[in-house]
Amino acid sequence: MRRGFTGFILLFLAIVFFALPAQAQSTYTRTKYPIVLVHGLFGFDSILGVYDYWYGIGDELKAGGASVYTASVSAANSSEVRGEQLIRDLDRLRAITGKSKFNLMGHSHGGPTIRYVASVRPDLVASATLIGAPNTGSPVADGVSGALPPGSPLRGFVAGFVNAFAGFLGAISGNLDPQNSLAALGSLSSAGANAFNARHPQGKPTTSCGSGAATVNGVRYYSMGGTSVLTNVFDISDAALGAGGLFFGFEQNDGLVGRCSSRWGTVLRDDYGWNHLDEVNQFLGLRGLFSSSPQSVYRAQANRLQSLGL
Repeated sequence: MRRGFTGFILLFLAIVFFALPAQAQSTYTRTKYPIVLVHGLFGFDSILGVYDYWYGIGDELKAGGASVYTASVSAANSSEVRGEQLIRDLDRLRAITGKSKFNLMGHSHGGPTIRYVASVRPDLVASATLIGAPNTGSPVADGVSGALPPGSPLRGFVAGFVNAFAGFLGAISGNLDPQNSLAALGSLSSAGANAFNARHPQGKPTTSCGSGAATVNGVRYYSMGGTSVLTNVFDISDAALGAGGLFFGFEQNDGLVGRCSSRWGTVLRDDYGWNHLDEVNQFLGLRGLFSSSPQSVYRAQANRLQSLGL
């Protein structure tokens, strides 16, 4: 009888021992407020419902217990217009979920987009995490703007083509919001970004390559970014990012955004071995062999928010 009882206790302890990691895994990313992912320029939520902009990241966060939504805003427009579209989506989500706030995560132009919302509607935002965001603009946007000056016949032609492309991305991802590539270009230029920062300075670094306030108006600000460009020979997007990297000279960058430009609020890390698309696990999860897993980094951020009661 005693031997049988001892065996039962050992079996019970074994079950508990192996069950605890599984339970921890299922709640690791369970934040108080839902996570909302916001794409950048020429982004989308999901193409035809089968290919996600945030490749594998939403599913990874959901596997850990998080409630995750992907915003649907213009593929190309100004930071303010995209921000107003996001407010529309958040108000709708608030009515559906009953949640008063959201943890916003914005990649690339999604960074200024969520900053706009946090600035004008802080009641909707628990935290804002910026990934590879051109907070002080991008030399690539400056170069394109310089090549297509106002009044140039080519400017209107190129804008029309780009708007059509952005509209096509919107159509196949179920988004019918207006496209305005010139407004997007203006927002992403150095001059446009500096003007935007003057209107919405919350979390702005106190030095040119420093950190900013961790919390403003009840919103916690975080940022991260990469400093690699050509990361995987099999990634078809690396060539374009390599061309973009030429605009930066000797400045560390991810192919579209400079290291210092990505910094805002509490800087989690600004030198991941990622290029601009690796930051959202694109293309098809291809990245540098020894670089950090984007899914793991987003999981860690969600767990950080959880530990803060967000």
